[in-house]
Amino acid sequence: MLQAIKWQNAKLQILDQLFVPSETRYIPIPDVSAAWHAIRSMKVRGAPAIAIVAILGLAAEINEKKFSSKEDMLEHLLKQLNFLLTSRPTAVNLQNAANDFETLARALHADESVSVADMRQRIISQAGNMLADDIITNKAIGKHGADHILNLCSKHPVSILTHCNTGSLATAGYGTALGVIRSLHSAGQLERAYCTETRPYNQGARLTAFELVHDKIPSTLICDDMVAALMKSGAVSAVVVGADRVVANGDTANKIGTYQIAICAKHHGIPFYVASPTTTVDATKKSGKDIPIEERPHEEVTHLHGIRLAPDGINCWNPAFDVTPTELITGGIITEKGVFKPSSILDALNN
Repeated sequence: MLQAIKWQNAKLQILDQLFVPSETRYIPIPDVSAAWHAIRSMKVRGAPAIAIVAILGLAAEINEKKFSSKEDMLEHLLKQLNFLLTSRPTAVNLQNAANDFETLARALHADESVSVADMRQRIISQAGNMLADDIITNKAIGKHGADHILNLCSKHPVSILTHCNTGSLATAGYGTALGVIRSLHSAGQLERAYCTETRPYNQGARLTAFELVHDKIPSTLICDDMVAALMKSGAVSAVVVGADRVVANGDTANKIGTYQIAICAKHHGIPFYVASPTTTVDATKKSGKDIPIEERPHEEVTHLHGIRLAPDGINCWNPAFDVTPTELITGGIITEKGVFKPSSILDALNN
């Protein structure tokens, strides 16, 4: 299994995904500043991976920094968490992880039996646990999703269409939507995986295709504008995508292009699933209208590897995400706790 995040002895390295698949290059992330820039520049991406790298970057920094008191450590941690939250606004996993670590830090600070050294070690240990916990979560998502799809689809094995990258490179390992594909493949029930190129950053062509080839999963890469034609051909059994945020009514934000795939799936009667951990659920937002959508630089559309493709002077619109409304998520939302109707997603938090 590919490894995007390496954590050992409170030292963090990440796979620089800007060079994949042509080169495998790991870079050190010694502190919060390096983590912020790696997230912002998309050297690491994917909602779970963003949260993990941010928190591990903070843990690596805390491991090396000297603190005069627990108050000093708490003040520093809260300041750096707030800074990390400015890296990318749409994915909610980082916000949820930051909330958890703020709660932990405040509890340790209030406990008079905990020393500065104890507080430091507890924070670092808890940060490291995120990696193993994420893989366990992803494998549960994979099993629940595979079982649900096989029960729903009468013809086996099945073929799955996915968008963007939701695998080992977007998580601690295994993946969410790509984890469902992996589970189907392991069970001998996957005929083929189809992945879109995912313009303009080509996460599907560069990253998902790379993972599928690496794992020897039968797969086909298609251009984004081939989705409807592929569905009409009868080749797709179900669509499974990831999410960067799922809100209270079941609307989901995911990589730009997801919404139009959901519309196509609805038209062709193909079940559409969203696979995401419960850490992606944002109960504070009522609907997709409340989700902040990140806009990326125009150069990501007009240039490729530094070479201009579009004429100088053309205007661009480059949102990184779009929102798929709950009524288009016809298969359900796959979590580590099971598969839920989009309108019942808050039940996953209480289950």
